[in-house]
Amino acid sequence: MNQPLHSSTVLILNRNWQAIDVKTPAQAFAMMATGAARALDIGAGALLPVSWQDWLSLPVREQDTGVGTPRGLVRSPTVLVLARYSRMPRRCLSFSRRGLWLRDGGVCQYSGRRLQFDEANIDHVIPRSRGGATSWENCVLADQRVNHRKGDRTPGEAGLRLLRAPLPPRDLPASAFIRNAHGMADWQLFLP
Repeated sequence: MNQPLHSSTVLILNRNWQAIDVKTPAQAFAMMATGAARALDIGAGALLPVSWQDWLSLPVREQDTGVGTPRGLVRSPTVLVLARYSRMPRRCLSFSRRGLWLRDGGVCQYSGRRLQFDEANIDHVIPRSRGGATSWENCVLADQRVNHRKGDRTPGEAGLRLLRAPLPPRDLPASAFIRNAHGMADWQLFLP
């Protein structure tokens, strides 16, 4: 299948084969051409790192995505292994409903009920109307019904108790932020 260079993604592994980032096929081709990375030829139970020159000669299989070039169709890689970078970058969650969702594990911090993402609200433990800040230390994930019932009261006034005190999240490995949005089977080998 012929595909534009910007419409899919390539999983990037450090030289220890740990997932650390996602790039476009165009960026992946540039990394391969400069020798910064090798693409993984994944198939028949084998994972073989392939250099740029060897990659250009690989056939585009039925399950592969091909990219049209002046030389003809070239297989788009799905996974790259970096040649020299061995670290595991760490990142911090950004403050948002999704960030609170990840910090609190998708669980209402009052009822303990596991929530669907669209059932969750950001609750200010000390309400904003009483000077409560919009911060990691004052916000928790709450079921919309529980949050509505709590209103602009403190948890004690509303007869609620927090499961745990809200704290800023710790930095996480970069792999925790990588989502297999395209459902790529090749990525499942490297993502938790």
